Amino acid sequence: MSTPISAQMVKELREATGAGMMDCKGALAETGGDMEAAVDWLRKKGLSKAAKKAGRVAAEGLIGIQVRDREGVVIEVNSETDFVARNDLFQGLVKMIGQVALDIGPDVEAIKSAKIGNNGIPVADAIAESVAKIGENMTLRRAAGLKVGQGVVANYVHNSIGDGLGKIGVIVGVESSGKADELAALGRQIAMHVASANPLAVDSAGLDPAVIQREKDILADKYREQGKPANVIEKIVESGIKTYFKEVCLVEQPFIFDDKKTVGQALKEAEGKVGGPIKVTGFVRYAVGEGIDRSEAEG
Repeated sequence: MSTPISAQMVKELREATGAGMMDCKGALAETGGDMEAAVDWLRKKGLSKAAKKAGRVAAEGLIGIQVRDREGVVIEVNSETDFVARNDLFQGLVKMIGQVALDIGPDVEAIKSAKIGNNGIPVADAIAESVAKIGENMTLRRAAGLKVGQGVVANYVHNSIGDGLGKIGVIVGVESSGKADELAALGRQIAMHVASANPLAVDSAGLDPAVIQREKDILADKYREQGKPANVIEKIVESGIKTYFKEVCLVEQPFIFDDKKTVGQALKEAEGKVGGPIKVTGFVRYAVGEGIDRSEAEG
């Protein structure tokens, strides 16, 4: 007599093997609820590879971008090697996940739970199946989105290896009631600038106050050690912070297409051509593997 298959049994089998939920259900059904036999069934089918790979560092992969109307998303899906990033199956997976993110929003856990494809499997299971087929650990690491009320969400992919796929991806919200085609062209230039110059915020108001304070403290400590008086240090810090803003704030950076003007000046000049005020409402820049400790031991 077979054991009734519970959600807890499926969960335990998934944790033990890393296989997809539907595969675990199928394995338990095929083996009458026998957990050990289900593990063996999955191994024979080549579906339990995912668990063995899950401890390995996935610091390569692709950035994926999807845009529609006045909204866009950017995601990072990691793999262990750059070779896999050039695999058609992996690229298709990234595009599919990007489309889900565009449809339901950029919450990673919600994306993983969302069902896709004709067979309606969760994204997390689709990733696990790809791990089993390709033989490398893969993870959906992060996702972000932007919307504008009017205007465009422009995008740019650096080191592109496919439509909306590459090593650096940028989306930029450009708000304006002006001409859409002119705005799109300008928005793409701004996105390319963000990819190259890597600003931290649109302007100083968008910077984390803690980051600003840290910069001030570094400057003050430096000149305090040199024996400068407090009133002099105060002026130096004030000047130094302005210089810092020019380095890290988008609208204050020299525009890569004309470094004699700032991005803010370029936006102002473009208003006549576009036919209305222009405002950058936000941007997201993802680079593959940034912040991942690649020195971790691989299992």
